[in-house]
Amino acid sequence: MSTTFTLLKQEAKGIVPLYIRIQSSKPKINIRVKTNLLVPADKWMLDRNGVAFANFIKSEEGSKLNKKIIKIQDAINYKLESGVELSIDQVKEICDNIIYAEEREEEARLAEEARLAAERARKMTLSKYIKLFIEQIENGDRQTEKGTNYAKSTVRSIKQAMTQWAQFQEATGRTYDFDDIDMQCYYDYTAYLKGKNYAINSVGKCIKELKGILAAAESEGHHTNSKYKDKKFKGTRVEVDSVFLTKEELTAMMNADLSDLGPGYEIARDIFMVGVWTAQRVSDYNNISKKDINTYTRKYIVEEEDPNTKEKIEKVVREEVTYINIRQQKTGTKVAIPCSTELKMILEKYDYQMPHLEDQVINRYIKEVAKKAGICQLVEIETTKGGTPAKTRIEKHQLIHTHTARRTGATLMYLSGMDVYDIMKITGHSSPAMLKKYIKADQLQVVEKIMSKYNYFN
Repeated sequence: MSTTFTLLKQEAKGIVPLYIRIQSSKPKINIRVKTNLLVPADKWMLDRNGVAFANFIKSEEGSKLNKKIIKIQDAINYKLESGVELSIDQVKEICDNIIYAEEREEEARLAEEARLAAERARKMTLSKYIKLFIEQIENGDRQTEKGTNYAKSTVRSIKQAMTQWAQFQEATGRTYDFDDIDMQCYYDYTAYLKGKNYAINSVGKCIKELKGILAAAESEGHHTNSKYKDKKFKGTRVEVDSVFLTKEELTAMMNADLSDLGPGYEIARDIFMVGVWTAQRVSDYNNISKKDINTYTRKYIVEEEDPNTKEKIEKVVREEVTYINIRQQKTGTKVAIPCSTELKMILEKYDYQMPHLEDQVINRYIKEVAKKAGICQLVEIETTKGGTPAKTRIEKHQLIHTHTARRTGATLMYLSGMDVYDIMKITGHSSPAMLKKYIKADQLQVVEKIMSKYNYFN
């Protein structure tokens, strides 16, 4: 009984198949079968047992091949010793089972992974995931892509959007799961929101937050439905009319008599003013404390006239500079903000430890403060509700909220002649285009800025 491996021709060249030769007297067999094992002909060399092959054996590929050869020999010899009369087809089957064992194991592993993923997806519904997602961003178990906790305003925005999503499902009498999200769902949902007279940007925010949750769930293996990625499945946003405050209006707010409104209104005003002079988001300016305050000594040279000699002399001036250093909650961007005279006065008032009020409280109080300051002129704004553009006139103080502070700060920096890129270093905007959205100067103010800065037109 013998089981050996050979080439079809000893003078063969290149990569060629191995043949197996089986000879046995009992059971009586004498066959040669072509296998699916391939070897380089110039490196193939049998040892006395017909299993080893010269230089090729030293490589990882050769070692794997030789192990398969040995396994095939053992399997066939076992059959022969058991008295099995092997046919050519049976030999081929034995060979292929051993040759392709690794590939089949890999296929089985991938199939099992797919099965488990599908099982996970079935267990986690969209409703369950939304609930889990909100819980995680609220308690800090889930962080942003930048590794920071979600800002309170962002959490609030997501929760509000998911409330609308839940109400939509209740109104339609249908519970949507991951696989149910398609363009028809998008059309039905946006129509529902527009039917509630929602502005375009509000509709867009609801879609944006829903897509964010769907993307997170997909990345975690809870579903494989990518229809929400369709370019038509988008949260539309339009530029909205918004206000900023002039220096005169800010002065009026600081000088307004708030004694009949209560201490909370004064605190809200001062927090808002910190937002103006830092040009930060409310999540940042509403949380400034002593740990964020830094000082350094600035040295510079000025020319003065000697009162005795009337000659020009240089004098070194040392000035202590106060600045705020924070890492923005929403973006993780680190910014340094020089303290203006106005900002420093407010910080000193509270010994550089600003009190904290909830955003909604500031929004409510600051409107009353602005009203007390006489900021009551009618402002025409354009809105889009239910998909229909409309113009309306409203008293300016009613349009003021926490984000007006950041917009006002950026606009005043711009009108003062500050370089756009220097403003970006303070506001943390990533591009001039992003900053531009915050600059709300009217056309006349822009003309005045240009005329005062450049003499090109004179």
